[in-house]
Amino acid sequence: MEVGIVGKPNVGKSTFFNALTLLDAPMAPYPFTTTVPNRGVGAVRAKCPHPEKGTPCAPGNAKCVHGVRWIPVSLVDVPGLVPGAHEGKGLGHRFLDDLRAADGFVQIVDLSGATDAEGRIVPPGSHDPAEEVNWLEVELVSWVAEILSRDYERHARSTELDGKKVEEFLAQRLTGLSIPPHAISAALRTVPVDRTHPSRWSVEDRVALAGELLRAAKPRLVAANKCDRASSEALHALAQEVAPLPAVPTSAEAELTLRRAARAGLVEYAPGDPSFTIPEPSRLSPPQQKALEGIRAILSHWGSTGVQGSLESMVFDRLRQIVVYPVEDETHWTDGQGRVLPDALLVPAGTTASEVAFRVHTDLGRNFIRAIDGRTHRALAADHAVEPNSVIRIVARK
Repeated sequence: MEVGIVGKPNVGKSTFFNALTLLDAPMAPYPFTTTVPNRGVGAVRAKCPHPEKGTPCAPGNAKCVHGVRWIPVSLVDVPGLVPGAHEGKGLGHRFLDDLRAADGFVQIVDLSGATDAEGRIVPPGSHDPAEEVNWLEVELVSWVAEILSRDYERHARSTELDGKKVEEFLAQRLTGLSIPPHAISAALRTVPVDRTHPSRWSVEDRVALAGELLRAAKPRLVAANKCDRASSEALHALAQEVAPLPAVPTSAEAELTLRRAARAGLVEYAPGDPSFTIPEPSRLSPPQQKALEGIRAILSHWGSTGVQGSLESMVFDRLRQIVVYPVEDETHWTDGQGRVLPDALLVPAGTTASEVAFRVHTDLGRNFIRAIDGRTHRALAADHAVEPNSVIRIVARK
């Protein structure tokens, strides 16, 4: 799974990315600090089942801290997009292509309204961040519509002559965009087009399809960044304007400061928590103490920095992912080496037992016999949808 971090220049995308990954991507208060995509790994939290067994787990792919599993999620921080990106403005074509594999987008906006459409500094409150949300949607839809329309007439007529289904036609047109079949079906149900004659689709039809494909395949969430420089009223206004997209107040700068301070042992802080402690105040300089007290005020007002919450809302709510723990021994919840709950997988809600088997290993999927629920010890058929936080064993032919 990959989440794209998008938005116009100078709104804090790289700060947001650094806060989630601690990779120190370049940051500066001017447009186009990022000129190539930054890639890294963040993590989302899930309650670890190991206390149910009374034995500690031995995580492989997802660390466990105080009973919380941190499950990795790939992130890509794309250089700032500006209006006209789909026409190549601001190297838009290259930047948009970096988003092809993303499953969803967290759009960073400047809630304080202190940057214009191209990321230049302007007086606070003089720019409406909702405008950024609207024009980015236009850019993304135009980008997908342009890909769909390349050499369109020839491919559409070939589809009709060969008697291919329109779903296959769209899948071929959109190869590389990571748009699954269910999203294509959803878009076709919503947009009234002639399924037999795609050559009759107008430009408007293709744009409408592009919009529905994006909504179904690549959901968005708005991270209202720099909330520490804005008011609750500003957030309320933004949330109303961008609905039904969720808008989460964030302070990426505060989150990054806390994570770096925690890494240095200056504070005790778990990402996403509503507070932190300072174990040895004497280690802090007066400027550090002042900065941390400022962050404490942000947490008191907003409840958290919002950064970790934004990623988790994208993964669990927008992308509807659940966590599954595959094991080889359904009684002791161990793998072949005796490790308890070694792996935690993110899979879409509704994933079947056989699909989990394929995620673990192709041979397990091909030779699937049944799965066994680690809690109830019931046998699960191939088409059984696994539950969130399931512990399951895959039984396969040798």
